[in-house]
Amino acid sequence: MRCGRWPEGDADYSGRWRAIKARFTKALKRAGVELARNEKGECDVWQRRFWEHTIRDERDLRHHVDYVHYNPVKHGLVRRVSDWPHSTFHRYVKEGVYSVEWAG
Repeated sequence: MRCGRWPEGDADYSGRWRAIKARFTKALKRAGVELARNEKGECDVWQRRFWEHTIRDERDLRHHVDYVHYNPVKHGLVRRVSDWPHSTFHRYVKEGVYSVEWAG
């Protein structure tokens, strides 16, 4: 299997995300990261469910990228999209896709 490609006929998104989340969480623990646990004893690294969506076209992709870039503002972590340092937004600004003042 080459990087970035799905095995032929494999569409088990739930199983793949479950494996990705488990490996990532285990790697955090091995690295010594202290993980909080919720009332069910689960690590609160990931939300329990996810919303599967196949990107239909360029417009749909742009909509979802905008959503991801705006999330830190929506959740009160920063006042402006450009204030969030862990975002691909900064690369998009360099490429001229967004203005640094996008979304206020």
